[in-house]
Amino acid sequence: MSNEFIAVACGLLAEARIAARMGAVRAVAGGGDAARLAADIERAIADGARGVLSFGIAGGLKPDLSTGAVVVAGAVRHGAERWSTDADWSATLRRLLPGAIEAEIAGVDTAVTSAIDKLELHQATGAATCDMESHVAARVAMARRVPFAALRVVADPAARAIPAAALAGMKKDGATDAGAVLVKLTTRPWELPALVRVGLDSQKAMAVLLGCSRRLGAGAGLGGPGLGDHGLGVGLGG
Repeated sequence: MSNEFIAVACGLLAEARIAARMGAVRAVAGGGDAARLAADIERAIADGARGVLSFGIAGGLKPDLSTGAVVVAGAVRHGAERWSTDADWSATLRRLLPGAIEAEIAGVDTAVTSAIDKLELHQATGAATCDMESHVAARVAMARRVPFAALRVVADPAARAIPAAALAGMKKDGATDAGAVLVKLTTRPWELPALVRVGLDSQKAMAVLLGCSRRLGAGAGLGGPGLGDHGLGVGLGG
């Protein structure tokens, strides 16, 4: 049985668990730690990963994208850097995910929380979404000369601000800390309505992400010897 697999870069542990359902992948959750995420991807490539996929939910930047929109990146930007994704792999992702749009993704080092900041980032880069993992994954994949692709589902649309309480909920391993959210909320109770909206947005986006994982199957659409076999095992790293 083939041991080939794809490295999947996520931010949240919940995203990595969804990715692991595809089979023939090693999913890693960065938890907002770019250096650790890069090291995990490097390790996966050293262990034989045939490609790197950035996979998860994202913040919307393009005003006409609603919660649940699926974006397959044509390129990823971070400051002055820009990495094109693998054209064949990206085309396969779009074919397997009807309705997915091709657009650029902006990599960011910290969460973009206000509607004004989202608009400014969109105007500066033309990117449709932003996340904290795609640029890290792209940089490592390009340096190691392995195929790279990025698939992101919009959670919070461009006009939606993210309350501070929501940002308190991510642990360093990418898990969710509900207690930290509640503690933060006691000092900012006016954020409760916005927090509920963000929670509903994330829930919808995660459901769409799960649907994507089912459509892509083993190897996340990259294919090749062994990667089309849905019976292959799953690795969950981090």
